[in-house]
This record gives sequence, C-alpha cells and structure tokens, in this order.
Amino acid sequence: MRELAERNVDGLGVSSIAAQRTGRRVTVNLAESPLTWLRSRGRIDARQFEAGERLRADYETAALGPRVTMRWDASPRAGGRRGPPEALDPTLAQIAAKRRFTEAVAAAGPGLSDVLWRVVCAGERLAAAEKSLGWPSRAGKLVLGFALDRIADHYRLP
Repeated sequence: MRELAERNVDGLGVSSIAAQRTGRRVTVNLAESPLTWLRSRGRIDARQFEAGERLRADYETAALGPRVTMRWDASPRAGGRRGPPEALDPTLAQIAAKRRFTEAVAAAGPGLSDVLWRVVCAGERLAAAEKSLGWPSRAGKLVLGFALDRIADHYRLP
C-alpha cells in the first residue's frame, strides 16, 4: 500500500522553516517501513535487511503488537489439511514465531535490542528512536547496523 505525502526539506533532508522558504518539496511514502527506507538509500546492506525482515515477520506472526480490535479469524476446520503442525494450527505458528523472535532478540543482546525493536518491529524512524533512547544524532544507524549483523548471524544468513 502506498500512502504518499508532500514534505518540505532543506539540504540536510530535514523538514524545517528554512525548507519552507526554499520551496523544496519531496514526496514520501508514509507506509514504507524505516528498514525499507534505510535499505533503499544504502544505509544497510541486503543481509542486514533480510535479517530485519525476518525479525519483523516473526514479531507480526507472534502477534506481539497491541491489538486494536477483536480477532475475527475463522475457526479452523477439522480434517483435510496436511503439512507441518504450524500450518494446521495458527496458535502453534504464533508460539513458534514468539520463540524465534525471543531467541533473535536475545542474540542481539541487551544493549542492541532496544533500537532493533523500535526501528524494525515498532516502525519508529531512526531519528525518533535515537531521541527517545537519549542517544546523539547518527549513533542509531551504527548501533542498528551492529544489531542487524548479530541477528543475521543468528539466522545464519550468507
């Protein structure tokens, strides 16, 4: 899904009053994840991106995020299906994803898991994550890179 919006930017890529005076505008996709944004601009490599996407997929499959409404999934039908147990029962898939997520975050380590969760799972912009963690500007990119490298090693990505 694409959710486009116009933003004013200055030479540093920041929306500011100076940017409004110069009239420079860009179109941004508000639905784009911060990880995709970093990958498309060469801030992380393909291996780091794949590791982050796997972590986010496990986070979403485990349904660890807050729920806004009731679950309206259809109840599973008896018989007729074949495959691994996770394919038969959504609860088993959810439990397996939760286990994989917990192991990956533990592999990242306590100092790196904070920024990893904020950017990859919660979809928070890197600058906002740095500010909320009390870090200096541009420190988050380096720390996120270390965290993504660790979970890529955990997932045994080439």
